[in-house]
This record gives sequence, C-alpha cells and structure tokens, in this order.
Amino acid sequence: MKKVLTIAGSDSGGGAGIQADIKTMTMNGVFAMSAITALTAQNTTGVQGIFEVTPEFLKKQIDSIFTDLRPDAVKIGMVSASPLVTAIAERLRFYHAEKIVVDPVMVATSGARLINEDAIETLAGELFPLADLLTPNIPEAEVLSGRKIRTVEEMEEAAEFIGERFGSAVLLKGGHAVNDANDLLWFRGEHKWFCGKRIDNPNTHGTGCTLSSAIASNLAKGFAMDEAVERAKAYISGALSAMLDLGEGSGPMAHNFALTGVFAEEAR
Repeated sequence: MKKVLTIAGSDSGGGAGIQADIKTMTMNGVFAMSAITALTAQNTTGVQGIFEVTPEFLKKQIDSIFTDLRPDAVKIGMVSASPLVTAIAERLRFYHAEKIVVDPVMVATSGARLINEDAIETLAGELFPLADLLTPNIPEAEVLSGRKIRTVEEMEEAAEFIGERFGSAVLLKGGHAVNDANDLLWFRGEHKWFCGKRIDNPNTHGTGCTLSSAIASNLAKGFAMDEAVERAKAYISGALSAMLDLGEGSGPMAHNFALTGVFAEEAR
C-alpha cells in the first residue's frame, strides 16, 4: 500500500485539516500519516482557539515518518508561522521528499488574509519551490502572481506566471465569481481545463484540504498529474453530492460517501 504524509493543522470538528486529509487518503486507497502543525478548537461555526506546535517538535514528527514509513507523496496544508514553514522545508529537502502537493492556505474566500506577510514570504521562498503541485484559489493566486484575476484569460496567465516562478505545476481553482466550478491545471508549459458542475451544497468546509489530499493520494499511486487531478475532482464531487448536513454553520462533506462493506453497515 502506498503511503502519504499530511503536514497540516488539526481540526477538532473533523471537517478540514488533518482529519479531512486522513479520511480522504483512506478513501482514496493509501495509508495516511500525519505531522501536526497546530491544534485548533473549532466547529462548523468557526475557530475558537489555536495552539501551534514548536518547530523542533514538528521536525521530530517528520523525522519519525521518513525514517520508518517513508511516504510516497506529501501534502502540506495550512502553516501559519514562518519558523514552522522553515522547519518543514528543511526536513523535506534533507529527505529528498517526492510528489509534494502544497495547498497554499493564505487567503479566505472573503479575501481576508489568514497568515501574516512574513509567513507568506517564507512560504514563497522556501516551501513553494519544493512543490510538484500548488493548488491556490483565486485570491491566493492573486497574491502569488501580484495581479487581479477576473477572467478565464487572466486565470491562464496567472497560473503560468506562478508555475514558472516556482517551477511547479499549478492547479488554479475556479469559483470566486470567475469560473464557477472549473479548475485550470498548468503543467509542463500547457494549460488543461477540468470542467465541473456546481453542486448546490452550502456545506463545503474542507474542500481545499480534501482536493489536495486526493491529488496527493493519486500521485502516490502512480497516476499522472492530470489523471490525479481528474480523479480527485470526481471524488470531491461525490463527497459534496452526498449532501451531509452537520452542525449549525458551514459543515463538512461526506468523505466516506463511497464506503461499503460489513464494517460500514449500520445496526438493523
């Protein structure tokens, strides 16, 4: 069985972060491992508290994985502090990690910055150049490209700019009033569009975590970049279409929508 490491924060509500990553990886047929960057107290209504780990302890987690259970791919989610970013980049370089997918969680859908400018500079300088794939949303791509994105053509220009800047493939996620559910992959000098159907489900907490984890899982299993993206989009569409409705706010998706077998059965 292929192994995938997620480096991200813990979501006590189970909809995003490490919890979403592990569920997604399991459902996509790989063995999930984790290095936790922060503990959060959160639910569907918001985040009530954050407790970051130290860079030294984060390094120990990564060392423990690579020295015994070397991952076939690595997914990196939200890392809000520069010292943690530096610690991750240093250990990934040391172990020559492969198939690195970075979800650059920097800007909320509302446009609000989620991490400080110093941490963004550290991400761009140390972590993004190690990535095989970056998966920004449109506000994040605007930060990374330094330009506004309002049209399909501007999406293509921004994806190419970011890819050439960091030497990675780029999956620029649509939405945000630009291109509905269609995503753009820039890879090896070419653009490829992945068209999706907008699913009328208000419970979308953790979609970015889920998509990047599904891509990393498929890369670990040997799928080509475009195939990995296509399979991941199909998975997330299924999870959204299941219409799970939990909590009072923006709830999680049904990551286990395709789970079958005797151990998944409910009591009769």
